[in-house]
Amino acid sequence: MLTNQVIQNTIDELNSITKVDFIVYDVESGVVASTVKGDIQDPDLIEKFIDSKVDSQSANDCHYIKVRDEGDVLYVLISLGSTEFAYTMGKVAVSQLQNLMVAYKERLDRNSFFQNLILDNLLLVDIHNRAQKLHIENDKPRMVYLIEVANDTDNVASQMLRSLYVEQGGNYMTSVDERIIILVKDMEPDITREEYNEVAQTIVDMLESEGMLRVRVSYGLPVRDLTDVSKCYKEAKMALEVGSIFHSEMKVISYEKLGIGRLIYQLPANLCRIFVKEIFGDVKPSDIDAETIATINKFYENNLNISETARQMYIHRNTLVYRMEKLHQMIGLDMRSFEDAVTFKMVMMVVDYLEYLEKHDK
Repeated sequence: MLTNQVIQNTIDELNSITKVDFIVYDVESGVVASTVKGDIQDPDLIEKFIDSKVDSQSANDCHYIKVRDEGDVLYVLISLGSTEFAYTMGKVAVSQLQNLMVAYKERLDRNSFFQNLILDNLLLVDIHNRAQKLHIENDKPRMVYLIEVANDTDNVASQMLRSLYVEQGGNYMTSVDERIIILVKDMEPDITREEYNEVAQTIVDMLESEGMLRVRVSYGLPVRDLTDVSKCYKEAKMALEVGSIFHSEMKVISYEKLGIGRLIYQLPANLCRIFVKEIFGDVKPSDIDAETIATINKFYENNLNISETARQMYIHRNTLVYRMEKLHQMIGLDMRSFEDAVTFKMVMMVVDYLEYLEKHDK
């Protein structure tokens, strides 16, 4: 069903070109759009016209024309004027409205198709049959991007993305919840991994600079067949979730760049708790002060180089060693040992994962 504003815009444009006035009457709710002021239509006449078998008639110096959708009368368009020109323009207006209804319905059908495709609600044979009816190519490179927008109360992101990508044709946008926009984008056959990432970065830059929004974008592995779009969506969803746990500072997250975070994300929670208990014993991860954590993180950034870490943190080398020794005494891991440093890195990632699960359960 068309919105009243779309109908009003349509007849306003026609009126400005033809100078013919129009009224659009909804069979259920009455007048929904008009280019004239005042109540000049005859409701009884319109109701009789709707019940009649004719598609158009002239009365009271006006032309009445039915607007149908798959045989059902949805609107009556009234073209004011008794001339042949007024009748012809009325037919043009009806044709325009009916074409808009087809386009809007196809858009809704495509949105429903991709929602069900992503959620694995379609049989294999149904995917190909419905895609053919909706004129969607089956064998074509595609990528699924998930756009998480934190502060979009006016749907600015959806409007901008639709303008930039969807209106080009071949790209489809939908959603399965209010927080995340799903963009299924057609890609060129010879596109590189870097170009997939550039698309995601372009989305982030546009929405942040022009829309003033906080945005994170994830994507999966490229697919060629429509039946694999759901797989790409699941990969992008995992990338978004894993990124929020282990790489919160990143605004673009690729499924193939998740590293060890993907492995930890798929571990059972009980196994993770056993591992944390094994490393920390009676010590709680929260007992380690923020200063020590910041020091260790900087130590990792500098490839376990004590001197460079101390220099960048503007502290004496002995101060850095003291902080590491304090951690060593707490949990028995010596950060100067590569194996212990790796173990501590992993256990802290597992701690982050368990904290995420606790928040998610709430």
